[in-house]
Amino acid sequence: MKKTILFVIDSLDCAGAEKSLISLLYLLDYSEYSVDLMLFAHGKMLENLVPKEVNVLKPLKYTNFARMDLKKAFISSFIKNDYKMLKARIKYSISIRKNNFNNAQKARIFWESISNVIEKNPKLYDIAISYAQGVPTFYVSEKINAKKKFAWVNTSYKLDENEKNFQKSFYDRFNNIVAVSKTAEKILLETFPYYYSKTKVIYDINNPNLIFKLAKIGKSYNDDYQGIRILTIGRLSPGKGYDLALKACKMLKEKGVIFKWYVLGKGPLQKEIERSVKENELIDNFVLLGVEANPYTFIQNADIYVQTSRFEGYGLAIAEARMLNVPVVTTRFDSVFNQMINEKNGLVVDMSAEAVYEGVLKLIENLTLRDEIIKYLMAEKKVMWRS
Repeated sequence: MKKTILFVIDSLDCAGAEKSLISLLYLLDYSEYSVDLMLFAHGKMLENLVPKEVNVLKPLKYTNFARMDLKKAFISSFIKNDYKMLKARIKYSISIRKNNFNNAQKARIFWESISNVIEKNPKLYDIAISYAQGVPTFYVSEKINAKKKFAWVNTSYKLDENEKNFQKSFYDRFNNIVAVSKTAEKILLETFPYYYSKTKVIYDINNPNLIFKLAKIGKSYNDDYQGIRILTIGRLSPGKGYDLALKACKMLKEKGVIFKWYVLGKGPLQKEIERSVKENELIDNFVLLGVEANPYTFIQNADIYVQTSRFEGYGLAIAEARMLNVPVVTTRFDSVFNQMINEKNGLVVDMSAEAVYEGVLKLIENLTLRDEIIKYLMAEKKVMWRS
């Protein structure tokens, strides 16, 4: 009899944890495992990459309710004479508007508001895996019946005392907690030292064969530009350091370098970044491409990959650039040396615009160094995952 596995994640939008999950799903032996996938938001970009053997579960009742506009939600509640979901939705909407909350706080407020209207999954699983912290973890902890439960932590998980106390009761119910890097594990155990015995490291999962295949079939840059292409991938959010990228971009232009710096991503800073691009006259140099479910052809056709993150659980996009033999310039975030060797597979620089600028300029001007890095990357063993 096949073992049953449930994976739970917020959505399959185009980001590191989501791509890691897709890679993992392609590595499973479906003659041995029956796999369900639970999402809290549907219709995102990577859903069409889910293997056909995976059973994507129907949306939760609340998920469908939350997608209605408010007028329809009122009418639906009135017709059914059931106002629990409406009250939960209004409670969350009011609570979330009161302040600028971080992701951990938003997840807590969401769960405190709506958990009582989220139905349990009646199925007994052999293994249930929360593939992201926050709501997926709360859901697997409270609403899933499984012989073993595993929680993935794919970011630097620093929590204040309130969030720590709230989340402890959920993590207590998991058999193991998986961090995606040694650094992520260290920060997790600083927050929850009593989970030392059940915490382990499994680096973000890559499937080289899938990446190489997708790099051959995806679309790429649609301009006729023939100069140096720089690429950055990541959510347009403060943690990704786009302020550093923009300043470094401006310095390169003022230096007279011929280049285009492309960005794959979306997020809350988009309007601010677009405004900065215009104000600094970088329209021809700093190009926002939006998001692509398959970014690998863009990576493969870039000359340099740049990551300006202030923190990363692992840095999956860097791993993907390395896999496609593209030289990397990255800031020195906490977990960077889990995969980077400075001046071997790329350059690791200080977390400043000046350092990013100098690193990128060095790779543009020093063709010998760039060629040496490419040769090193080509010789690197392309692993699926490490633990």
